[in-house]
Amino acid sequence: MKITKLIEKLGSLEPDGQPFFSIYINAEPGQNGRDTYPTWLKTQLSDEEQKYKDDEGQLARFNEVKARINSFVESEADAAANGIAIFARLGEGEFFEVVQLDVPFPASSFHSGEGPHIFPLARAVYENPRFAVLWADTNKADIYVFGGETRIRSDVDLDSNVASIENSVTSGTSAGGWSQQRYQRRRENFHMQHAKEVIAELEELMKNVEVAHLVICGDEETILPVFKPQLSKPLEEKLIGTVSASQYESPEELREKALEVINIETATSQQKKIEQLNDAAKSSAKMGTLGVEDTLAALANGQVQELVIASNIDSIDYSKKKVKKILKEYEPGDDTAPAKALSAIGDAGAIADQLIIRAINTGARITFVTDESTLANDGGVGAILRFSTNAQSTA
Repeated sequence: MKITKLIEKLGSLEPDGQPFFSIYINAEPGQNGRDTYPTWLKTQLSDEEQKYKDDEGQLARFNEVKARINSFVESEADAAANGIAIFARLGEGEFFEVVQLDVPFPASSFHSGEGPHIFPLARAVYENPRFAVLWADTNKADIYVFGGETRIRSDVDLDSNVASIENSVTSGTSAGGWSQQRYQRRRENFHMQHAKEVIAELEELMKNVEVAHLVICGDEETILPVFKPQLSKPLEEKLIGTVSASQYESPEELREKALEVINIETATSQQKKIEQLNDAAKSSAKMGTLGVEDTLAALANGQVQELVIASNIDSIDYSKKKVKKILKEYEPGDDTAPAKALSAIGDAGAIADQLIIRAINTGARITFVTDESTLANDGGVGAILRFSTNAQSTA
């Protein structure tokens, strides 16, 4: 299941009076190379168990869920996963879902409440889009795909080398004069044909796999003049940079180099997004919102084209009174809202979940912003709108 679909499923769950567990695990190995999270998880489950010690039936139900969680961790958890999210519910409406990711969650956390807590999962997905890396020289090429939301349990292994291309290149010659010139033209034609074959393979891959970014690696004197001109417009739009890399570098080394380029591009694009948001919010047509309250109302109206939200949940700030009023106003017949809309007004995590679920349910894009200062005065939230209900904009 795609993680965005899982988030939709989690957000639409009706509370049934039973506890729901959202467990986020940073599964990166410790200093000794071993997993440290099993000990942390054991402590969290033991603490949670104490809540049910006076209720025999509830304790039995909890122990069933605990056994299932422990069974997964001991027997099914992927050793290569750096982030693990487990969602489970007690009671008759059994629910158990696990997500494993390449990227770690910033910290392990255990949440027990009426419904699932989805903010950390959404952040992990939207902050780590899938990207392609093309390594190439004049007669060989490898294409890799990294990241995305199908890290594990996918029909396609997107974390390994997904394409490898090699052509036999002509060797050097000692002939001179016209023969040398003919050879040079022949070699250039071969390199051009090789580049076209590689780009065709890359385009075919991207028809089947949604990729947000493309990075080309290799000898920059070779890849730029030969490969870049062969890119189609869709590929050119996804290309965010080139990286110098030798044929001896591992896929992981190529991934790290590509991520450096992607992180720089992401920081730049986030800054531009904040500027766009501020301009939209301050325009006479009011094509943007700033703050949780106005953004929540716009989401309920289906106005939001893009939700912009701080990556740090502690940045989410709002008026409980105003948010409660908005949620009550839109609650009847509001298909964009999670069922537990009014259950946790004072919980910033629950409000962040509300914003994300409503954005997904209305087809809005979601952008997480890592620089806390950019939305610090606006409650950590804003939105760019599809349309405005402001009277000035329709005049």
